[in-house]
Amino acid sequence: MEASYCPEAALSISFDHTIIVSKDRTESMSFFRRIFDLPEAPSWGFFLNVQLTDGTLVQFAEPPFEDIQFQHYAFRVDEKLFDSAYARLVEDGIEHWADPRMTQPGAINHGHGGRGVYFRDPTGHFLEMLTHSYLVDGRPA
Repeated sequence: MEASYCPEAALSISFDHTIIVSKDRTESMSFFRRIFDLPEAPSWGFFLNVQLTDGTLVQFAEPPFEDIQFQHYAFRVDEKLFDSAYARLVEDGIEHWADPRMTQPGAINHGHGGRGVYFRDPTGHFLEMLTHSYLVDGRPA
């Protein structure tokens, strides 16, 4: 028997933190802070931290190995932050694309009722910035 999703019955869950493996944690953390205009957060141990406005912690760490598997991280932002962050991407000459297949360079998309753009961080992770969620009330936007 397949379980069905019922938003009213869902228990509370939220995303707390993630670790982004970096070739140079200082460079990656600084890039992230600059693009998204975020303040420095307390850091400890192997981690340099950035805290998002919703409280989510993004931790940058350098692994004890050379081979880094590139990941995809998507961040939903409001319209004002999209405009300013996109302006910083352009100002800094950061290569970016409207699509994840990188067939539309130097552009943004207008999918799912909002805007979006893809770009790489200094390590090579594929970041996505979007203004509208892919799901609205549990359904595709």
